[in-house]
Amino acid sequence: MTTPPATDCELCRAEGGRVLWRDLLLRVIVVDEPDYPGFCRVIVNRHVAEMTDLPVEERDAVMRAVYAVEAALRETMRPDKINLASLGNMVPHLHWHVIPRFRGDRHFPAAIWAAPARSAAQRACDVDRLAAAIGRHLGAGR
Repeated sequence: MTTPPATDCELCRAEGGRVLWRDLLLRVIVVDEPDYPGFCRVIVNRHVAEMTDLPVEERDAVMRAVYAVEAALRETMRPDKINLASLGNMVPHLHWHVIPRFRGDRHFPAAIWAAPARSAAQRACDVDRLAAAIGRHLGAGR
């Protein structure tokens, strides 16, 4: 199903972060979130709101990308846990959050959108290494 870009949709107007990988269907970006280095989003390029707005083959491709990003984050950052979420309540454009979590992060073990439990631990993500790992898991992209 093809839906035109929504002029009021921030994920139609902008990339949403630094693009690590892209193909015709989707892009993988890393979010500028200092408390959560390595926080990625898998974003469908065209404006759709729900997984069931996509044909089955595209749904499968989106989930393969989510799993590939999870694998790349586990490989490069060694988190204690990975959180996967597709909410869309604030931005109704289909995207998945892939968030590496560490026992010392501000919100662990709660969701990152909960009240913080502690001050931020300093961590870093080698974004170039992460992008290379995503490319290994997903292929060349374009």
